[in-house]
Amino acid sequence: MGYLGYDIVPIIVLSIMGIVIYFLLERKGILKNNSVGTGMSHKPIDFNDIGGQTPAKQEIQEALEFMRKSDRFKAMGIRPLKGILLTGPPGTGKTLLAKAAATYTDSVFITASGSEFIEMYAGVGAQRVRSLFESAKKQAKKFKKNSAVIFIDEIEVLGGKRGSHSSHLEYDQTLNQLLVEMDGMKTDPELQILVMGATNRADLIDAALLRPGRFDRIVNVDLPDVTSRLQILTIHTANKPLGEDVRLSMIAKETFSFSGAQLESVCNEAAIYAMREEASFILSRHFKEAIDKVIMGEKAEKKPTNEEKRRIAIHESGHAFISETLEKNSVSYVTITSRGNALGYMRQIPASDIYLYTKDHLLKQINICLAGAVAEEILIGNKSSGSLNDFRQAVKLARQIIDCGLSNLGIVDSESIPQQSIHDEVREIIQRQEQVTGELIKGNLAVLNRMVDLLLENEYIAGEQLHELWESKKSAQQSLSA
Repeated sequence: MGYLGYDIVPIIVLSIMGIVIYFLLERKGILKNNSVGTGMSHKPIDFNDIGGQTPAKQEIQEALEFMRKSDRFKAMGIRPLKGILLTGPPGTGKTLLAKAAATYTDSVFITASGSEFIEMYAGVGAQRVRSLFESAKKQAKKFKKNSAVIFIDEIEVLGGKRGSHSSHLEYDQTLNQLLVEMDGMKTDPELQILVMGATNRADLIDAALLRPGRFDRIVNVDLPDVTSRLQILTIHTANKPLGEDVRLSMIAKETFSFSGAQLESVCNEAAIYAMREEASFILSRHFKEAIDKVIMGEKAEKKPTNEEKRRIAIHESGHAFISETLEKNSVSYVTITSRGNALGYMRQIPASDIYLYTKDHLLKQINICLAGAVAEEILIGNKSSGSLNDFRQAVKLARQIIDCGLSNLGIVDSESIPQQSIHDEVREIIQRQEQVTGELIKGNLAVLNRMVDLLLENEYIAGEQLHELWESKKSAQQSLSA
């Protein structure tokens, strides 16, 4: 094939090869747009719009004063902050705090995820880091701002310890570029950039990123306490019609260890349940259903046999019986309705948020875990596989007693002593508490049997009904003693 006397076949072949290589590289990711991060034109979020997290908000606001009153701090010779690292469990509001920080300082807000930077080709991640900071500068100039906040979620992906990855060259180059950018070797005196990172695995982050001059502040964003949960629930129900029987303070009490995101989900699911019933208001029962769904999942269409149903009722009654015996008014309700992987369950109401556990408290929790299987053995004559998770939790609690130096072994390092010693101590703790649990149940079989009958009849016992059972038991005992 020729043109004007020239053989053009090699040119055609090379052109086709070039096109194929281009599309292959683009598909692999090496030729895709190296920009990363997006400027968010979000609805301005103020710190007052975030429920709870008072210590975290105060610490962040104090750090942000460097950006709001930069002239004053320069006069004092104070170096501006380069970064704030937010650590804590998922769903606790780290992204919301970063958005509020941008509003508080009247800054441009750029957001990115740590996973956006890493590719299999060396050099791409570093280029994207440079692009991110350039984007922040351009956005600030575009909107005539003198500061920008760059928020990097899951920063442990980008800032992980160097050499810890099998393909560590790309990871290391990307991290090195972030360190250079945060050091500000090409700083603009008219523009201040604050990097905010979020992670729930701070232990994976490289030490060079955590030193002063990079992430100057490390702020813990923990799960909300009962007061904070009430504030969060109040915010998320402000636009929802609540029934007269809804007590947000009780819902806050029942949702111990819930994150802010889970609380928002509870409010949303409660509204959905009310809408399904075409109700005008969200009632207390809708919130109970919503809490169950968040904890256990949606109701399951499992149909146990009558024999299995009775065993489940005995099992769950055992849990509720021991919980109420050891701590009055501790049961929210008990049900034998299947939900998620559970055939039935008992939900407790903690008297208060507990962060330190005594040996007595841990032993009582073991009693509650074992109560289902013990009740089965007493009333039926044998146990079942439904106690598997209960046993695992009981063993975990027994190990916690040993690790905390609360067992008969005393203060020990569980990793350095023979595992047989730990096994023997765990077995002794479990057997002792199993015996205690059995004695408590045998001493009040009439109450337990009444609970089983109520569950088989209604598939549900509210905490108030359990309290009435205990009061009637107390009255009967007083009559006998008289």
